[in-house]
Amino acid sequence: MTSEPAAVEAPATTRRTYSYLGPSGTFTEAALTQVPEARDQIWRSVRNVGEALTDVVEGRSDAAMIAIENSVDGGVSTAQDALATMPGLRIVGEYLVPVNFVLVAPRGTRLEDVSLIAAHPVAYGQCLQWLTATLPEHAHLPAASNVASAVEIVEGVSDADAAIAPPGILEHYDLELLAENIGDNPNAVTRFVLVSRTVVPPGPTGADKTSLIVELPDDHPGALLEMLEQFATRGINLSLLASRPIGDELGRYRFVVDADGHIEDERMADALLGLRRFSPKVIYLGSYPRADRAVVRYPERYSDDVFVEARDWLRALISGEPVEQD
Repeated sequence: MTSEPAAVEAPATTRRTYSYLGPSGTFTEAALTQVPEARDQIWRSVRNVGEALTDVVEGRSDAAMIAIENSVDGGVSTAQDALATMPGLRIVGEYLVPVNFVLVAPRGTRLEDVSLIAAHPVAYGQCLQWLTATLPEHAHLPAASNVASAVEIVEGVSDADAAIAPPGILEHYDLELLAENIGDNPNAVTRFVLVSRTVVPPGPTGADKTSLIVELPDDHPGALLEMLEQFATRGINLSLLASRPIGDELGRYRFVVDADGHIEDERMADALLGLRRFSPKVIYLGSYPRADRAVVRYPERYSDDVFVEARDWLRALISGEPVEQD
């Protein structure tokens, strides 16, 4: 008697989980759609940035997508402060999402019927010129998120007549479109970052960015200049420099820094060593490819080869080796 060999089942592939500011239809969800490895995975909708990052720290999610900077309003302070105070996090990618808004309302609503508008305060501020010109007598009802303002109208739990929301809201909810393209700045863009637990940074691509948080050692004339010199003397351009209060006393600040280049670049590594000697606290948030894939340009005197040659020259001097004079 013979028996058929037992079928070998392929091991189940573990799906990854990504946290994002929900519900469906937010700009954060639009950013997450740009992540190839997140497709067909589990997307976990959360209510705020802190919850998204806590998911990562505590292992409920493998990564979180959060907004970090807006071209109109600057840095997102809640995200910057969370990254400064929650250990064990690393930025692994950045993504850009054009920011545009629509005005939506329950079916049958007319634009002239609108007097109370629900909107996230940031979204409201970015549409204020249009609102003032079109609905000069309106009032603002603050909402927790761009999508929440519209969802609460759909669910009948809001007193607002209409809501400012992302265009993607119309793909998820049955709403009347009262107006589109109501943002005051047609070139507005929000920068998002994908944050995971601490991992080895992806290798350099030549079009990279390094994010840091740096504290000044004390409050004295020239302290900020000393910090900036760590980058300037190594030919490193800063694409973001933002101050945030540390919170323990007045006049104490940490600085959020985005520097062009990768930690494996000799000039960046040398700058980080300089910062480490200078600052009582340097938080390395990650090196990752730029969203625009723009190649980082720098003078030849700051190339990796120049740094390596200078280091070899110094070692030769210390060891007593003969050194050719230039």
